[in-house]
Amino acid sequence: MMRVTIEAELKELIRGIRLVVFDFDGVFTDNFVYVLRDGSEALRFWRGDGLGLQKLRKKKALGLLVLSSEKNRLVTLRCRKLKIQCIQGTQDKWKALEKVLRRKRLKPEKVAFVGNDINDLECLRRVGVPIVVRDAQEPMVRVARYRTKKKGGEGAVREVCDLFDEILDKGRSL
Repeated sequence: MMRVTIEAELKELIRGIRLVVFDFDGVFTDNFVYVLRDGSEALRFWRGDGLGLQKLRKKKALGLLVLSSEKNRLVTLRCRKLKIQCIQGTQDKWKALEKVLRRKRLKPEKVAFVGNDINDLECLRRVGVPIVVRDAQEPMVRVARYRTKKKGGEGAVREVCDLFDEILDKGRSL
C-alpha cells in the first residue's frame, strides 16, 4: 500500500516538472573513456536515448539540458546531434543550474536532475525530482526519488524519457 502512495506522489511531482537536466558522463555514457592510439578519446552511447529525447522535445512545456563538469568536444557533438542544450566546464553544477533557473524564472522544485556521482549531489538534493542511474554511487542513491533500472550509457536516459512521456501523457487524459 505504501508503494502506491510513493508512486502516486512521484507521478504528481513529475507532472509539475518544467526542466529535465542530465549529467553527461555516467548518464549518457557507461562512464568509460576510450583512449585511442593517437591520444584522442572516444565514448560509447546508447542510440535509443536519442529517440527518447525526441519524444520529450515534443512536449513544449518541458525543457531539456545537459550539465557537465568536464569540457569535451565529444559532449558538444553528441548534444548537438541530440538537439539538447549543453553547459560544460562548470565545477559547481548547482551554481550553474541556479543561473539557468533564474534566467528561465523556474523554482528548483520544477526541475528533475539525472545524475550518478558526487559532483551531482548538490543538484540532486535541491531539485524537485532527483533521479539517479542504476549504477550511481551510494550517496546519490540515498537522495534519489527514482533510480533507473538501466545503467548509465545502457538506456538510462531513454528510461527517464519514457517515464516522463508516459506520466505526462496520462496526466493530459485525466
